[in-house]
Amino acid sequence: MRFDINFQSQKARATTIQTASSVIQTPVFMPVGTQATVKALDTNDIKNLQAKIVLANTYHLYLRPGYKLIKELGGLHKFTNYPHSFLTDSGGFQAFSLSKLNKNSVKVDENGIRFKSHIDGSTHYFTPISVLEAQYGFKSDIMMVLDDLISLPNTTKRILKSIQRTTSWAKISLDFHKLQQKKGIATTQNIFAIIQGGTDKNMRTISSKQLCELDFDGFAIGGLSVGEPNELMYDIVEHTTAYMPTHKPRYLMGVGTPIDLLECIHRGVDMFDCVMPTRNARNGTIFTNNGRLNIRNKEFISDDRPLEAGCECHSCRHYTRAYLNHLYKTKEMSYFRLASIHNIHYYMNLMRQAREAILQDNWFEFKTATIKKLQQK
Repeated sequence: MRFDINFQSQKARATTIQTASSVIQTPVFMPVGTQATVKALDTNDIKNLQAKIVLANTYHLYLRPGYKLIKELGGLHKFTNYPHSFLTDSGGFQAFSLSKLNKNSVKVDENGIRFKSHIDGSTHYFTPISVLEAQYGFKSDIMMVLDDLISLPNTTKRILKSIQRTTSWAKISLDFHKLQQKKGIATTQNIFAIIQGGTDKNMRTISSKQLCELDFDGFAIGGLSVGEPNELMYDIVEHTTAYMPTHKPRYLMGVGTPIDLLECIHRGVDMFDCVMPTRNARNGTIFTNNGRLNIRNKEFISDDRPLEAGCECHSCRHYTRAYLNHLYKTKEMSYFRLASIHNIHYYMNLMRQAREAILQDNWFEFKTATIKKLQQK
């Protein structure tokens, strides 16, 4: 992987990441393709949205259809007919989510995470090595290592244990990956570590220092956007990025709203993913430059305007608010596609505008003006 910083305006960075599959210009939003597909969209939709990288979910794809089958079929790129980059997570977040729903379904020990499948109740065990082996089968361009994510608030003792496990598993992952590459395996696949530490700055410092001295291709901030106040999240992000290498990509996992993205770009983050644009689309919420609109509202029944004036997405160029209102109320499946196309386009376009503002050294003015408009409603 090649990584170049094209320009920096204050702490905001415009960078270029080149993998074996695509050239990715940051700041970048990665659409979430949990089951090797972005919900309601097909590969052509994603190509048309100019997404150069998509996130897929190791936990779900490991269970169904299985990494061995995906490997036999040529990896995620051939399996999905998507030619650009895939980032696959480790499955640690899903284990965390399952433990919140059913404490008996997940058990974490020093060697890994034992969990029960949400599909059939079968028992499985993720270790740092088994998670990488699954991702080798996926042939993903960027692989996240297994980490120990915990709920917040939590005790200092448990947070420290999480950091210790995360660092230990990261070292095991890195050593194994480098050994495989020496054997000629996974030579085009890259590996990112995940910084933990909750919302405690001292814990974040410890985790950052332990991980960032290791030779990973990039680093992620995990364990945020799990219920803490936004301002606290921004503060922790700013604290953590100060310890992250400047010459490698910085990825904030699972965040967030358009304002969240702008605030965290301002604090030095390059990469983002979140289910929000597609999930909100399915629930009737449309993102625009002037804030959100609820397509379910009566005011849109006869509104012949596009979802957003001037938007160049497929949905806005061809359909009206009235039609989307009708599709939503009649539960037509085409609604999910058209609303999702617009919301992802909005996120992608916001990132392109942010990059241009950084390159023009006009970042702070752009951020301030954009957030002001988004807060109008």
